[in-house]
Amino acid sequence: MLCPIVHRSNLGGMDILAQVLDRVRLGGTLLFHFELGHPWNLELPARPYALFHYLSQGSATLALEQGQEVQMTEGDFVVITRGEPHVLYSDRRAKPLRIADIDRSSPRLGFIRHGRLAKPLSTMLCGNFTVSRPMLGSLLELLPPVLLLKPTADGGWLEAILRRMITESALERPGQSVALSRLTEVLFVEVLRSWIASLSPGQGGWLGAISDPHIGPALKLIHENPERPWSLSDLGNRVGLGRSVFSARFTKLVGQSMHRYVIERRMAEAAFLLETSDEPIARIASRAGYETAAAFSKLFNRHHGLSPGRYRAARRSDGGERQGDAHEAEVAD
Repeated sequence: MLCPIVHRSNLGGMDILAQVLDRVRLGGTLLFHFELGHPWNLELPARPYALFHYLSQGSATLALEQGQEVQMTEGDFVVITRGEPHVLYSDRRAKPLRIADIDRSSPRLGFIRHGRLAKPLSTMLCGNFTVSRPMLGSLLELLPPVLLLKPTADGGWLEAILRRMITESALERPGQSVALSRLTEVLFVEVLRSWIASLSPGQGGWLGAISDPHIGPALKLIHENPERPWSLSDLGNRVGLGRSVFSARFTKLVGQSMHRYVIERRMAEAAFLLETSDEPIARIASRAGYETAAAFSKLFNRHHGLSPGRYRAARRSDGGERQGDAHEAEVAD
């Protein structure tokens, strides 16, 4: 049973999660509020974002195309983290209602009755989590394809957030989209907290490792100062472990070596600075821990598939290239 409580020893590590979430454009909203009478069958196509379903009443079966099935009962909250096609049903033989245009629905909450409305009735809320800035991709990839949260004794936070989202969606008012986006952010953070708290050692990559008393502080140091020339001995000493023990523990819990993690952290920091600042590429290279722009550009290109200048031009949030960006892209190439 998953529990959303974050223990005191986790709090330092959660700062890393806060930093990561603060740097992405996380949004989303409720899409549908279903009242379902047996027999019923809903079919959802693939989507380029995470979908969530909250079964507030009744029971249901969720099935993914490759055959994985999840039995849902009242109070269950499930996230399809990679937007894979799936079906939800009380009877698989019932004619499916295809939600072909789920991402084109009105911003107002769509209330839909489906099935024969025979008892037992089920009620379900469906929505999505969207990410405009791609840096969260690596975080979502750490989650299982289907993330199921079971209700807990102190899990009233989940229903409280969702009920507030229903109220906000029911009537168009000024600031509605912003309010829903903020509520979705809170919902997503609570989902992540619950999942992290449920993990066993070695699960969940760096998300799971942030609660470890040794590796958590090491990750925090790397995130705070990715440009430093971190060594296994240096980090190990800082968190109270010898070099070899620290190296083995880091790799086991995070799923990759400390050196590889530092490189990925530097590349993520550089990508964020390229997208959000006008700093010269040479300055960003230095801030990412590289002495020359050439060495930085080569590694960045290998990691992201674009030179720093072209990455900056492509990622500008307004979709346009300023002349300086275009010129810098040509120089960097």
